[in-house]
Amino acid sequence: MKLFERLKNGWTIGKTSLRTIKENPSLMFFPIISGFSLVLVTLSFFGGGYMLFGQDILAAAESGSGSETALSAFTYFLLFLFYLTNYFVIVFFNVGLVHCAKQILEGRETSVGEGINFALTRLSSILAWAALAATVGLILKTIQERSGALGGIITSIIGVVWGIATYFVVPVIAYEDVNPIEAVKRSGEMIKEKWGESIGANFSFGLFALLGILFVAIPVGYLFGAMINLAVGIVVGIIIFLLIQTAVSAANMVFLAAAYQHVNEEPTGYFESDVLDDMFTRK
Repeated sequence: MKLFERLKNGWTIGKTSLRTIKENPSLMFFPIISGFSLVLVTLSFFGGGYMLFGQDILAAAESGSGSETALSAFTYFLLFLFYLTNYFVIVFFNVGLVHCAKQILEGRETSVGEGINFALTRLSSILAWAALAATVGLILKTIQERSGALGGIITSIIGVVWGIATYFVVPVIAYEDVNPIEAVKRSGEMIKEKWGESIGANFSFGLFALLGILFVAIPVGYLFGAMINLAVGIVVGIIIFLLIQTAVSAANMVFLAAAYQHVNEEPTGYFESDVLDDMFTRK
């Protein structure tokens, strides 16, 4: 398929995803709750963590090389816990969102509570996956820190490959009884079997976000700033920006749910099979 046709299909998929969000705005609560939870997690680690261990860390840093080794191990341990908690929160709410999106695509009514309750039934799978993702993240962070610019390039390449290989992991965790390694393999198999170039879909979500910022967030923020004061304008602009990002994030997960449904030959709601066939075609 030509690039222009892929971009056109991507635009169609983006609009269909946002249409689903427009008709089911409750789906936006998942990225909102997730984002709020991540803020709390970050404050807990970098605020509460320093209050509890800050003096010990400083004392260890002023000691000998042996203490520096202990400090390094302790720092990496905290970093692993931070990654683990973040991945757990993100995947937990994404599993809930994907479940609700699946219900909607199949023509059923759903709610945020139903999505959260479903995610609670997958706690062990989500935690296992978060542990694997945190381990990979920590390894990449270590390579990057110890290898300089070359490490940055290597970790960037590995990160892209990892992102592609784990594209379907969230719905796989939600609906297939597999361990984290098998989830990665299953996701990779699905990509090898039916993955076309999804450049159009990814481009469309980025474009929707950019258009929303340029033609909604900035103008409205400027208007409020001119009518009231600069501080109010900035706050309004930031709020609209966050709402746009939330809607696009939720729409992206709806697309992921529809793609997974299509791969498994299940209902895809407003998403046209022909368009999805062009994005996900048999190898």
